[in-house]
Amino acid sequence: MSELLKAVLVGCGGISRAWLDAVRQIPDLALVGLVDLNEAAARHRATEYGWNEALVSTDLTTTLKKTCPDIVFDCTVPAAHVQVTLTALAHGCHVLGEKPLADSMDNARRMVAAARAAGKLYAVIQNRRYDPQIRRLRSFLASGALGDLTTVNCDFYIGAHFGGFRDAMQHVLLLDMAIHTFDAARLIAGADAQAVYCHEWNPAGSWYAHGASAAAIFEMTGSIVYTYQGSWCSEGLNTTWESDWRIIGTQGSVTWDGAEGFKAQVVTKTGGFHSEMRVVELPPYTLADKTGGHTGLIREFAQCVQAGLTPETVASDNIHSLEMVFGAIESAETGRRVTLKD
Repeated sequence: MSELLKAVLVGCGGISRAWLDAVRQIPDLALVGLVDLNEAAARHRATEYGWNEALVSTDLTTTLKKTCPDIVFDCTVPAAHVQVTLTALAHGCHVLGEKPLADSMDNARRMVAAARAAGKLYAVIQNRRYDPQIRRLRSFLASGALGDLTTVNCDFYIGAHFGGFRDAMQHVLLLDMAIHTFDAARLIAGADAQAVYCHEWNPAGSWYAHGASAAAIFEMTGSIVYTYQGSWCSEGLNTTWESDWRIIGTQGSVTWDGAEGFKAQVVTKTGGFHSEMRVVELPPYTLADKTGGHTGLIREFAQCVQAGLTPETVASDNIHSLEMVFGAIESAETGRRVTLKD
């Protein structure tokens, strides 16, 4: 990076720390404004991070007029994403927003269309794509080592006692968490969802009001089937936050525990009851790009703004991950297979 970019951050709650920690590691990216409905929260962040010259405000429009930033970072709640994004785009800013992209598919389409009309970048911080282990897995699969992919399975089981607003949410697992896993499935499979059937339930003993467990079957492009099983109220034997995965191809299989645990076998000889298999090691992921979590993603976004390129998590692509969430919710509510339209 070379040209100095100015940024305003909107929404100074807990998640903003991950963004601000990243911003101060990126040269030539200057934070010029902090906005929050609670002015004290914005002022606290400015003091905490030493951005004493940044404008602190409760009003985004006023801040944009006074600071003229290149980028708006949207760390607000999902229901506020549409207004923040449309306002930022209308003032000539590129936008990088928290996930999920929007609180509805209609709002997501409005935001994507507005970015296209404005000629500005609008992307989503799917930071888990920027983990070196998921990149290692994707690189291995893209090499063709397993032949053509046929099946992707994942299990997500975490007994998460958050307290607060999640305890009362409708569709708490699908709406608040599954976007991470569904987006990871698209990356791992190199495919998009075309249809879904989902069953959702709240098990006995759940401390959530609704939908703490779900099972979904997605029909993906390339004739791949992706199955998801998850629960946020399963006590004991927790998976990682990245889930446990099994990916099956025509020539072998690989498992990933969501951390550093990989196991893979490929076919060496067919003809018997069981094919003969060979254990293979996944090559390390040696590229410097597409890693670094929040920092790597925000750095890439800033570089794309400067160079006129398109970031991986651009909203016009990420909307396909969001549609998996709302498609699964529609299927759970109706009991029907749902065809995805976007």
